[in-house]
Amino acid sequence: MKNLIDKLCRERALSAEEYKALLLCRDAEVLEHLQRRAQEETLARFGNRVFIRGLIEITNRCRNNCYYCGIRKENRNVVRYELTQEEILECCREGYPLGFRTFVLQGGEAPELKDDRITETVAAIRREFPDCAITLSLGEKTHEAYERFFHAGANRYLLRHETHNEAHYRQLHPGSKRGNDRSGMSLQHRLQCLDWLKEIGYQTGTGIMVGSPHQTIDHLVEDILFIGQFRPEMIGIGPFIPHHDTPFASAPPGSMQLTLKLLSIFRLMHPAALIPSTTALATLAPDGRERGILAGANVVMPNLSPPAQREKYSLYDHKASMGAEAAEGLQLLEEKLRSIGYEISKERGDYRILDETINHKSYNV
Repeated sequence: MKNLIDKLCRERALSAEEYKALLLCRDAEVLEHLQRRAQEETLARFGNRVFIRGLIEITNRCRNNCYYCGIRKENRNVVRYELTQEEILECCREGYPLGFRTFVLQGGEAPELKDDRITETVAAIRREFPDCAITLSLGEKTHEAYERFFHAGANRYLLRHETHNEAHYRQLHPGSKRGNDRSGMSLQHRLQCLDWLKEIGYQTGTGIMVGSPHQTIDHLVEDILFIGQFRPEMIGIGPFIPHHDTPFASAPPGSMQLTLKLLSIFRLMHPAALIPSTTALATLAPDGRERGILAGANVVMPNLSPPAQREKYSLYDHKASMGAEAAEGLQLLEEKLRSIGYEISKERGDYRILDETINHKSYNV
């Protein structure tokens, strides 16, 4: 099995059968070898730097009814909110002196949040913070809307496909889009959106939930093969965590070990990718963020949202948003990263720049 890992390091790809064998492997020595190789690859590319992004959760309004999500449209127990442009800019103004040079605007697919307002907000951030990168994670939009956001100044867009298996996708999302009906969702349309984003010129991110209900190892192999073919600049993966106000309230959370294994696999497949150690990892275990970094992640996203609104953006239960997960807890985050031999980088960390300036300095972590 170690030979498969070494082959992945050399060739950046395996067959479907080889990926499945690696995912099913539970040998501790093999898993340690996988993580070590992924860590070595990350250190060779980025040194011991971990890039920070300021996460701003701009609205919890959503037109979708994804069965796993706490802010789904039919959850009547959510107190809805929507940040104004000035509130979003104020979050950026608080983050910039702390060293944030990437702002991530994340929100539900809200029909009330008109595309022109997003365009105006992106343009306002670009004018006030011209040296910063702007990442959007606002779901499925039209090709025209994506173009408008891009020309207004957005650099990156994250749209996780969640699963590449059509039948599994239908088990996680309601309905299909027909005509002007936007109440349903389809995998085909989501993949079309990802193609549009790359075509327009975004640094594009996709990813999956690990351990989502009805997910199988074969589904994960499909996801790996798709990500290998799509070659995203960003890869966002995290464990599924249930929310009490969803149809999947009683489902078990995803596996930490399997999530870390996939994170290492993706690092070896895409050495220059920007891969976050997600809030979901930090929610699942107190040291989850650090374990993600040691498995090959190179990005963390402290929360810059107004503290009064953070609990309302409840995608899953017990979502971490304070302490080292918060922008105001940056010193605590620095201490935690330093304890495992890493340090915060306050650079923008653009994928293409990093891909062209590989750093082969040796680090002992």
